[in-house]
Amino acid sequence: MNVRWSHCVLKVRDLDAMVTFYCEALGFVVADRGAIGPDQGLAFLSGNSSDHHQLGLLEGRSDDDTTSLDHNAFRVDSVEDVQGMVEWVNADDRIGDGFPVTHGNAVSVYFKDPEGNGIEIFCDTPWHVPQPQLRGWDPSKSAEEVLASVEAQFASEPGFAPMEQYRSTQAKAFGE
Repeated sequence: MNVRWSHCVLKVRDLDAMVTFYCEALGFVVADRGAIGPDQGLAFLSGNSSDHHQLGLLEGRSDDDTTSLDHNAFRVDSVEDVQGMVEWVNADDRIGDGFPVTHGNAVSVYFKDPEGNGIEIFCDTPWHVPQPQLRGWDPSKSAEEVLASVEAQFASEPGFAPMEQYRSTQAKAFGE
């Protein structure tokens, strides 16, 4: 399995201020922005067209949080790789069960390492779906069935499009 670091998500207290900071300091642009639930905003920032986001900012950090890190995400090559990680995580007594989700643009499993650090292992799908999105998927299905299910779940979402079309549009926006 070829594992590559992709992005991190930070919990923040002031979403607007943090978006402004990272856009000004690093030249990021907002790739997507939305809410998870009634009072938790999420912004996805990127500095290039090949990554939907390199940094996620998740509203709701409290004074009790010992860290701002929500999770680190690692990209793998295939649904089968993610399925293998689901199986491995669920068999490892140190960490408990993984949480398989799809964002439409990715098939993922979330879990925590033995010290409680959040991890996402994901593979890209062939589609762009405006974020945030969060739905389940069945790791016991074949890779083809998983992707067909993801497409069926998200095809009617506004902004659903082939990933290459999205990246082409983003490349123009970044002047690439």
